[in-house]
Amino acid sequence: MTASTPAKDGTTRPDGTPYVVVRDEAQWRQLLDPAAYRVLRQAGTEPPFTGEYEHTKTTGVYRCRACNAELFRSDHKFDSHCGWPSFFSPMAGDSVVLIADHSMGMLRTEVRCASCGSHLGHVFEGEGYPTPTDQRYCINSVALVLEPDQP
Repeated sequence: MTASTPAKDGTTRPDGTPYVVVRDEAQWRQLLDPAAYRVLRQAGTEPPFTGEYEHTKTTGVYRCRACNAELFRSDHKFDSHCGWPSFFSPMAGDSVVLIADHSMGMLRTEVRCASCGSHLGHVFEGEGYPTPTDQRYCINSVALVLEPDQP
């Protein structure tokens, strides 16, 4: 897991390539409710144990609430009992961008949507969960929309 330094303007990924979905702040505020805007666009965190997807067992694809990009599959979700939905891996390909985060006086790895740059949560490694990757993508429910599989 390698985290990068974020771009200053918010329209490009740390490697300098532009995000596919770019909107100005007025457009983001119009598109997102206040709680989603605070998490997705201001890197906030919803309170633990309050998100709608923390205990969801529905099979399907979790998409970015801001741009609808596919991010995680339900078969990569696991119960970490941390207060937020947890996944051991994002979708195949480059669905997320990892950014070095020093905001809490320690080094963490922020997870952002690779399509629009919205904040999703953080990823942690080496916690000993019995998952294939030994990673925990700790993601805010308000940053996601679950698209259930068709029966």
